[in-house]
Amino acid sequence: MLGVGAATVAAAPQLQRGLEAFLGSAADKDPTGLTGLLPNGGGFRYYSVASSVPHRNATDYRLTVDGLVDRPGTYTLAALRALPQTRIVRDVQCVTGWRVPDTPFEGVPLSLLLDAAGVRPEGRAVRFTCFDGTYSESLTLRQARRDDVLVALRMQDKPLSHAHGGPARLYVAPMYFYKSAKWLSGITVTSRVRPGYWEERGYDVDAWVGRSNGRSDTPTG
Repeated sequence: MLGVGAATVAAAPQLQRGLEAFLGSAADKDPTGLTGLLPNGGGFRYYSVASSVPHRNATDYRLTVDGLVDRPGTYTLAALRALPQTRIVRDVQCVTGWRVPDTPFEGVPLSLLLDAAGVRPEGRAVRFTCFDGTYSESLTLRQARRDDVLVALRMQDKPLSHAHGGPARLYVAPMYFYKSAKWLSGITVTSRVRPGYWEERGYDVDAWVGRSNGRSDTPTG
C-alpha cells in the first residue's frame, strides 16, 4: 500500500500536466466554451472564442507594434526574451468567479515596448489583437503603462503553453482575466479605446477586480 501511495504521489505532476494538456486541446477545438466548465487541479478554466487556434513557436511567432507610433516594429520570440523581464505574483481572477491564488507571470513590461515605439501625442489607447483571428482587447494608454501590465512569456515559472495563450499573451494583473488576451500578435496604439471581444458582448471596458462587472471580489492588486 505504501508503494502504491508513493507511486501515486510521484505520478501526480505528470497526471496533472496530462489533464491540463487534454483540457487545453479540447477547449482549443470547442467554440461553445463548454469545456471551460470542466474542473482541473490547476484551478484554471480553458476558454477560446475561436473554433481553432494555430500553434506558434520560436520560429514563426511575431508580435507587431504599430498604429500611432513613430517607430513601428516587429518582435520575434527571441527578441522579446532578450529584453528586460519583470516577474509578478498575483491572484488570477476570472469574472465568472474562479480564482487561482499567487500565480507568477513573467515577461516584458508593455510600457517598454510602447516607449521603444515612440507613442505620438494623439495616442490615447492601445488595442490588442490575437493570432486566433477573433479575440481583441483594449486599454487606455495610462492603464497600458502600468508596471503590472506585461507581455507575458512565462506563467507558473515555465514558458507559456499554447493552452495558456503562448508563446506570448497580455497580462493585466489588476483586472479580470478576460483583459489578459491570449495568443497575442498585435499591439496598436489608437486615438481612443475600442471595446474588445467581451466588451462588445456586455462586459465592462474597465475591468478592475472588485470594482466592475457588478462583482465584489477582493482586488488582485
